[in-house]
Amino acid sequence: MPDPGGVRATLSLKSRVALAVGSVLVLGGAVVLATALAYGRQAAREAYDRLLIGAAADIATAISIRNGVALVDMPVSAFELMSLAPDDRIQYRVVGPNGTTLTGDPATPLPDAFPGTESVFYDGAFGGEPARYVALTRRFAERSFSGPVRVIIGHTLLARRDLARSIAQNALIVLGAAGAVMALFAWLAVSRALRPLPRISDALAAREPTDLTPLRLAAPKEVAGMLTALNGFMARLDRQSVATGKLITDAAHQLRTPVAAIRVQAQLAASESDPARRDRIVARIQDRAAGLGRLLDQLLSRAMIIHRADTAPATRLDLRDVAVEIVEKTDDLFVQAGVEVMLDISDRPVEVTGDALSLAEAGKNLLTNALHHGQPPIRLGVTNGAVASLWVSDCGPGPPWDMAQTPGERFAKSGVGGGSGIGLAIVREVAEGHGGRIAMRHSEGQFVVALELPGRPE
Repeated sequence: MPDPGGVRATLSLKSRVALAVGSVLVLGGAVVLATALAYGRQAAREAYDRLLIGAAADIATAISIRNGVALVDMPVSAFELMSLAPDDRIQYRVVGPNGTTLTGDPATPLPDAFPGTESVFYDGAFGGEPARYVALTRRFAERSFSGPVRVIIGHTLLARRDLARSIAQNALIVLGAAGAVMALFAWLAVSRALRPLPRISDALAAREPTDLTPLRLAAPKEVAGMLTALNGFMARLDRQSVATGKLITDAAHQLRTPVAAIRVQAQLAASESDPARRDRIVARIQDRAAGLGRLLDQLLSRAMIIHRADTAPATRLDLRDVAVEIVEKTDDLFVQAGVEVMLDISDRPVEVTGDALSLAEAGKNLLTNALHHGQPPIRLGVTNGAVASLWVSDCGPGPPWDMAQTPGERFAKSGVGGGSGIGLAIVREVAEGHGGRIAMRHSEGQFVVALELPGRPE
């Protein structure tokens, strides 16, 4: 059942690694065991084949010719060699040049063909059991006797099988011990490698709910990447939290005065008996309500900027398009004020990376400030160069010197010229969110405020 946080615990990393290591060891063990069995069979075959060839050579050496007859004096050494496989039955046969059996068991099987080599190994059957044989040829060239004499000797395969099984068992024991040691070291290594994870969990659990400072912990490279991503997430969360707190503070600070003024004016209008004075009070209430509406628009605009700062994807865009959109969104304000806005844009694109909606909102606030606090003619333009600039100019004196040094500071000059100061705060937040800044200057009798952004020079 998932916990209240929505996190569903699955198999632990240690268990996953243990299963992976165990699977590799089992698979590798199967391959090694198969290899050991094949090697054991090959080693047992070679060892007992040497016994057979040694015993056959001893018997061949004991063959002598007397009066034109081949005589075989069976050596004890041959049977001593064969006794090294005590549980196996032995079968031998000595065949003369004409195919007659000189000694031994005539039922001993012969190879399909005698090659030109001195010896040949082959498989056969002895009393219904599989057996292994060797045929060794000794050639005689005497006056009284001439031709090959062949010695055939073989035995059953019990000793060979026991030796192959013993080799495989020893290999399996060594493999099992090595696998157990490897699994233990792997478990210890994984446990040590995963120690940073509980430390991160404990550090997060011990924090206060408002503590969103980065975690400063030493961690392996793989865990460090996760820790960096976590710190980045907390930094974005902290920015959103701080910005939301500022927004709430701004709203409480900015709305309290106009709401109180409207309430007082409404009380005066309700108690005023003179129609002319009541009309003037109602007109002031309307002006206050209109100002409150603009203030609410700015607060909502700032809330949108705060939300989009870390959520809206940055795209390549042309600042000329943003400038045109700004003019289209604010043309009703300038028509009402009887002021014309001149658009100054070049024929070449002014490309930046950012959020078009946020940039348009910042430009709209610059233009609105010029309408309320500046003097015509008012110009809106974009320029390109070392930085891309979205600027607004008017013929007014501009803000006081100290405000121009810290543009956009929260309520640094709240109320100057009847403004709330939120407009420039919005512009500043947009600029910082795009890696830029606000620049204010006087040039050729005009006051210019610009939103400067990293751009792509022509």
